[in-house]
Amino acid sequence: MSQSVAELLRYRYLFEQMVRRELRAKYKGSLLGVLWYLANPLVLMGAYTIMFTVVLRSPFHVHDYALFVLVGIVVWMFFQQSLMGAATSLLDQGALVRKVVFPRETIPAATVTVQLVTFAVMLVLVAAVVVPIHGSLSVVLLVLPLLVALLFCFALGLGLLVSVLHAYFRDVEPILGAVLLPWFFLSPIFFPIDNFPGAASHPWARDVLHWANPVAPFITAIRAVVFDGRAPALEDVGYMIAIAVLALAIGQALFRRMQAELAVVV
Repeated sequence: MSQSVAELLRYRYLFEQMVRRELRAKYKGSLLGVLWYLANPLVLMGAYTIMFTVVLRSPFHVHDYALFVLVGIVVWMFFQQSLMGAATSLLDQGALVRKVVFPRETIPAATVTVQLVTFAVMLVLVAAVVVPIHGSLSVVLLVLPLLVALLFCFALGLGLLVSVLHAYFRDVEPILGAVLLPWFFLSPIFFPIDNFPGAASHPWARDVLHWANPVAPFITAIRAVVFDGRAPALEDVGYMIAIAVLALAIGQALFRRMQAELAVVV
């Protein structure tokens, strides 16, 4: 891992240029820029709030339920868009991969970093709304950058994994899209895990929903800080550190092992 960090530092100018180019391409010609990317979670928040509170009459009994959902959706969208963008990143930059010698990890890393910039702006805007309305202003907001950094490392590790796999096996991206949909609904975006129907009488179900889903502790921890104004549980933070390191290690190892033929397959 230290070797990859050293190489990225060596090619940091190229990495910075990739990030700048993707950001310019993403917001070129847009008057509102990143604000348009807040529209999607706001629409989803409205739709799912109506569905769960009006149509299905949700038993979750969460105060300011719409804001509760919004925080979860913003976290999920960063994770989802990072993976989907990274999956096709090597193919999108195929000409560069074939003609220039540089650390190939730079490409998916730049893609995930662009999503991080968007996510950071969105999270600041969401916090600016949620904190005063829900009354969750607290010193624990200082922990938020650490949680975001861990989520970034986790997404980057998986991004490296899916990017190199999709370069060799073109079914990876559509399979990933199919997997992310049920994963979205099984994540604690619309419900607090402790209040999930049956969780009280079946504690094992609560544990499965929380610990078997690697995104769940990230959503729960970030929501605890932004929405509840309290520190995340230590076991959640420990889990996040472990899963982020594991994802980075596996993603980097597999990428290194498979990158030799990238110039041929992309």
